[in-house]
Amino acid sequence: MGPVPARASEGTAGGRVRVAGVGVDALTEGEVVRRVAAALAAGRGGRIVTPNVDICRAAAADPALRELVCSADIVVPDGMPLVWAARLLGTPLPERVTGADLIWSLSALAAGHGWPVYLLGGGPPEVARAAARELAGRHPALEIRGVHAPPYRFDDTPEGTDDVCRAVVAARPRLVFVGLGFPRQDRLIARLRAELPDAWFLGCGAAIAFAAGAVARAPRWAGRAGLEWAFRLAGEPGRLARRYLVDDLPFAARLLGGCLLTRLRDRTSGRARGRRPAG
Repeated sequence: MGPVPARASEGTAGGRVRVAGVGVDALTEGEVVRRVAAALAAGRGGRIVTPNVDICRAAAADPALRELVCSADIVVPDGMPLVWAARLLGTPLPERVTGADLIWSLSALAAGHGWPVYLLGGGPPEVARAAARELAGRHPALEIRGVHAPPYRFDDTPEGTDDVCRAVVAARPRLVFVGLGFPRQDRLIARLRAELPDAWFLGCGAAIAFAAGAVARAPRWAGRAGLEWAFRLAGEPGRLARRYLVDDLPFAARLLGGCLLTRLRDRTSGRARGRRPAG
């Protein structure tokens, strides 16, 4: 059995809702975009993490990964189980905010302000290039400073990581979309933040492949129903079966079960306090 947070949602800490051991910002997609816009206009950079059940499971098992998530400037839930968990505990989050949506809304922001973007990752080089064409096709004013799909396990050596970082820094983007999967993308972003302090970074997982059309994205109704994992599993069963069925589903069940028990316990204790005679 994997680790389970002692309390699935623990109110707010530092203005964040704590869900599955991770502090999450109660922001809509539009509010994320406006916060990034204000920071970029002021010359400040930052990084965005969009945790889902899989990321929360990894963070629950590894304090270093939990810190990697929680230290981000913006943390928003890419996973309906996190939204449901927060709602059950009375600390609701306004909506699910995904990297696959933010890559489009942040590109629109960048196009409108002349802020150059960089695409890093996404799979084979042709996928990243196709994503760049799609983004530029929808937003003709968008300036794409670079597109780079590093080879698999490029970060096994310091030299491989250095080469990638040098290419991104030389391009001087203001927005960088990094689709290398958690935690690889987030570790790389943490390093790049020091070298590009005025840029914003989005760790976006499969969003570049979605934007390219190389991987089909689930219909919106499936995302709202918390069934996007089932759609993706049907498309890539060999790669995703263990992650979703063996690792993530049990974690999500324990998370939501713990939330429900906590809510029932809190209600019971509240009724007991209400019946207590005055002293």
